[in-house]
Amino acid sequence: MRFVTIIDDDGEGRLALADRAAPVPGPGEVLVQVAGAGVNNADLLQVAGRYPAPAGAPDWPGLEVSGTVTAVGAGVGGVVVGDRVAALLAGGGYAEQVVVPAAQVLAVPPALDLVDAAALPEAACTVWSTLWSPELGAGLRAGEWLLVHGGSGGVGSFTVQAAKASGVHVVATAGGPERTARCRELGADVVVDHHTEDFVDAARRATRGRGVDVVLDVVGAAYLGRNLDVLATGGRLAVIGLQQGRRAELDLGLLLAKRARVLGTTLRSRPADEKAAVVAGVARGLWPLVATGAVRPVVAERVPLSEAGRAHELLRAGTVFGKVVLVPERP
Repeated sequence: MRFVTIIDDDGEGRLALADRAAPVPGPGEVLVQVAGAGVNNADLLQVAGRYPAPAGAPDWPGLEVSGTVTAVGAGVGGVVVGDRVAALLAGGGYAEQVVVPAAQVLAVPPALDLVDAAALPEAACTVWSTLWSPELGAGLRAGEWLLVHGGSGGVGSFTVQAAKASGVHVVATAGGPERTARCRELGADVVVDHHTEDFVDAARRATRGRGVDVVLDVVGAAYLGRNLDVLATGGRLAVIGLQQGRRAELDLGLLLAKRARVLGTTLRSRPADEKAAVVAGVARGLWPLVATGAVRPVVAERVPLSEAGRAHELLRAGTVFGKVVLVPERP
């Protein structure tokens, strides 16, 4: 099979197409013929040498795929050859075929395009475990106010749709009039252009001074103080990204006064049993919204697998709305 490997080129990683033997599913695993592979910022970090694959995972990028099951390992139940699935991976999605634990696949609804379905697993599992899960995350509830930073990104565009469909009021940030307009189209109640507006002021106006119940943050250190400011009493700040730094001062007095919580999480490094639990939560709590069309994949561009480097350039440029999906070329 063909896959995309990382080549160390004078200390800088670059992507190149290579060949290797097709994987074989072991006990509890399924083999998927890949129709599409989602591209994520974590993939760019891995190529740059700043986010190595977990032990036992393939050492090439790719955290989510969609495709058709072509073989199943011993002990697999509920998934059969021919099923259309989307899958959460620890790595190795940039390939024509992948092996994945059966507990980490989701059935792709008949009406959903199979290639575009590759844009969903990572975002769905991230936001379920971070926002909705009462055991792992913020316990987001209908009627609450949610601030989504980066509403135009892969995770953000999914979150805006899923939150609105779940009865949550949404404030989203994005950069520029075109991207803010598209966030409104996805269902955001209030959209803040972070180039020209202050999200704290906008969120306070929307909530009549109360503040938001939950913040989903991909920015990191640069927003820590203002994220705490914008929280309502009893609010929860969920940090899932570090785009603008990993260290900042926190006003503990304000944290205590607001009786607030700060949550931090990653998905890739979780053990298999925790990932299985997250996927099961998505299947119960969010995937029905995908099945009805209330939540849809937002795909900016499909790029051939052989042009994975160009896909990374698109993401790095910061102009992508939603996700970029790699598509293996068929012989």
